[in-house]
Amino acid sequence: MNSILKNIIRLIIFVLAQGLIFGQLSFGYGIHPMIYPLFILMLPFDTRPVVLMILAFIAGIGIDFFMNTFGLHASASVLIAYLRPAIFRQFAPRDGYDVLKEPIAREWGYPWFIKVSLLTIIVHHLWFFSLEYFKWSSWNDILLNTLSSSLITLIIFILIQVLFFKKSKTI
Repeated sequence: MNSILKNIIRLIIFVLAQGLIFGQLSFGYGIHPMIYPLFILMLPFDTRPVVLMILAFIAGIGIDFFMNTFGLHASASVLIAYLRPAIFRQFAPRDGYDVLKEPIAREWGYPWFIKVSLLTIIVHHLWFFSLEYFKWSSWNDILLNTLSSSLITLIIFILIQVLFFKKSKTI
């Protein structure tokens, strides 16, 4: 499948899944699972930063439309799209990335995927909840929501990788 078409379909699936399913879940204890940052992580390695930020804004504003959050998701999405190249450089293999491979666990291994995802999720959630509360007196709620939501989101990221991105069987 064409890479552009595949990523458009992923964008639609992640926005709809977040807006209609994960955004409606209520776990309590400040847990808000957010799966759409995985879309930004899974964009090809050679995606230009401006394109990353535009796609992140589209995904975020789509979630904001469903969740009535007035730009919080768009802001957090654009931030992680901006930081994604630096995060990927931080965890790059010695020989660099093969741009023909996707940035998914199947291609680069679960240790790499977990480190990259966890850092991205924590930055995303910390920014999101800081803007949502927007007062220093709520720092304990911000940290609680960030940590609990990050843990649940990382587990969901791993489950998505295990269930939907299996290694192809060669004969």
